[in-house]
This record gives sequence, structure tokens and C-alpha cells, in this order.
Amino acid sequence: MKKPNAKECFALQLVSQSSDKEVELGELLTVCTVSAANIVKDVRENLRNLVGGDMKHYEALIEKTLERALKKLEAKAAAGGYDGVLGVKIANPKVVEGGVEIIVYGNGFRYK
Repeated sequence: MKKPNAKECFALQLVSQSSDKEVELGELLTVCTVSAANIVKDVRENLRNLVGGDMKHYEALIEKTLERALKKLEAKAAAGGYDGVLGVKIANPKVVEGGVEIIVYGNGFRYK
């Protein structure tokens, strides 16, 4: 069995916490996070794209941006008085000119 990553742990924690308690579903919470790419590494990745291979810089940038987005979503839920977020969805990360954009959303919830 593989070890769950941070995103899976976040979701698993919510499920395990709410499994024995009733919850009140709240509003939809949305977070958009954008990270800038390093222009030197960007050029290298574009060259790698021509010959094929892993684009490790973009992979790392997407992972870092996703972690930031999940933390922002958690903070937004706490600021709204929610105990957490259910049904977390991650929109397809987009590598845009000079950066990465990720949108994360889900419904806030409170324990009854």
C-alpha cells in the first residue's frame, strides 16, 4: 500500500474526523493560487520539451503551488468559522506564460 501524499492526507483527515459526527454543510470556498516560474529554468524546460523527458521544474512548481493553495483553502475555512472542507476539488493546473495557476475549491462544514 502506497503512502498517501499531502493532498490525500488532507482529504483523509476530513473523512476520518467527520465519519462519526453529523456535519452542517456550508458555503462553497474557492482559492486561486499563481506562482511565477524562473525564466532561466523556463528556457531549459522549453528545450527539454523539444527532445522529450520529465519537466522536473514544472512538476516541482505545480506541487509547491498546490500545497500553497490547499493551505489557503484551509485558512479560508477557519476564517469563515468552519471546521474543515468537504469535497475538495483541484482544477487542472495550468502552466501559463511564466507561471502556474491552480484553483482549489470545496464546501466548508461545521460539526453539529
